[in-house]
Amino acid sequence: MQPLMDFFAHYWWLVFPLSGMAGGWLRALSKASERRHRRKVELYKLKHQAVRAEEATAAEVQLLMATHSDINKRWLDYELDVGKLIDYPVMTDVREPLTVAFLRAKREADGLRPAAPADITSKARMDEYRVAVNSFQIAFDVAEREAQRIKDRNFSGPERERLARARKLLRIAEDEAATPAERQTAYKRARRELEGLIVLPQATIAALEGKVAPVLDAGQANDIPQH
Repeated sequence: MQPLMDFFAHYWWLVFPLSGMAGGWLRALSKASERRHRRKVELYKLKHQAVRAEEATAAEVQLLMATHSDINKRWLDYELDVGKLIDYPVMTDVREPLTVAFLRAKREADGLRPAAPADITSKARMDEYRVAVNSFQIAFDVAEREAQRIKDRNFSGPERERLARARKLLRIAEDEAATPAERQTAYKRARRELEGLIVLPQATIAALEGKVAPVLDAGQANDIPQH
């Protein structure tokens, strides 16, 4: 210990530059520590943002589901209205590539649709559903424009006459002012006119029969032999 004290006694003037150097080292260490802390914070933020980027929000999924429902509603406007299908028969003609394309796109979108927005949590899953919905929307728009452009031009003259008669007969079948007998006869004749011309989806037939069900039930009851 004494030699050290003797050293500082003879070289006391070194205290000042050494203390300055020590202060510089301490400041450098402090700045380095601060830089490491900032890097850690930045890395944490980047990782957190990456995790959030991989998540799907319920609001985003809800918006996709709403768009999907709107397209399905546009299709139901055709599927549940036989008169509209008669006006635009291409919408159910599976011989038409555009019709097949939109029906296929619909099946794919329907298959990916979640039961609730919270069922989709990953960004990848949401992106898959978004692509399916967008494809469905585009395919339906294209098929609808083509159907409205062509109308019944794919049919021959006699076939178009049959479609026109079916359209008139269906109006009578759905007319509550007509007698039950008139409505029942009109319905049966309309179905015969459409046979072989337009393939009516099962939902279309069910909707049509729902409108004329009381008439059909009355007709069936009248056909029962009385004892």
